[in-house]
Amino acid sequence: MAETGNSRHYDLEERTYGFARAVRDLVKQLPRTLANIEDARQLVDASGSVGANYIEANEALSKKDFVMRIKISRKEAKESRYWLRLIFSADKGDLETTRASLMQEATELTSIFGAILRKAEG
Repeated sequence: MAETGNSRHYDLEERTYGFARAVRDLVKQLPRTLANIEDARQLVDASGSVGANYIEANEALSKKDFVMRIKISRKEAKESRYWLRLIFSADKGDLETTRASLMQEATELTSIFGAILRKAEG
């Protein structure tokens, strides 16, 4: 069965939701240092904003609004990657593997939103 435009939107909505959920799962396991608490708060905010802004983009009333929301999603994905780089996992193998995977996902989401922007602005 061929995908419709709506199912593609839904897939990216699910992917961004999964990213935000996985970030929250990681944060729960981090050592409770002052830096991690502050960095994790920023990470949770940014990771949730990726998908929230994508959902808003899909409900945009104009092309300009759509482009702005996609730009915000891209920015928040980049910011998520930054905070993921900063958090300290005490070199626990599983946490480091998860953190690396989430950094890769943030990079991929950044690329996806960049491609959407190029198409929308092009």
